[in-house]
Amino acid sequence: MIIDRIYASEDGKSHFGTLDIPLADGGPIGLLSEKHPAGSVIFRETPADYDFKWHPAPARQLLFILKGSAEFTVSNGEKRIYGGGDVLLLEDTFGEGHCSKALNNEVRHSIFVTLV
Repeated sequence: MIIDRIYASEDGKSHFGTLDIPLADGGPIGLLSEKHPAGSVIFRETPADYDFKWHPAPARQLLFILKGSAEFTVSNGEKRIYGGGDVLLLEDTFGEGHCSKALNNEVRHSIFVTLV
């Protein structure tokens, strides 16, 4: 399974990348990854006019978007849009960070899972 990520390079600039999560046969229930230790689960509702300029992620965390959509921008100006059902790993915990803003005048519901 491949998921997108935002990470910081040594110079503090943020970038998009991907993470390949290996899956193995879990029997009749399907394919499973290894267990990954997690910290907190945070539920969030983001207003329809949300537009948060440059900021690093407060922790290494997975973002699960349940409803709504958001545009993320990294240091080189590249933008990507994520919506309901998407997962994004945020690892840019230092440096310039990223921008995120709501799209389509929609409230966004999401869950953050911090990673240890």
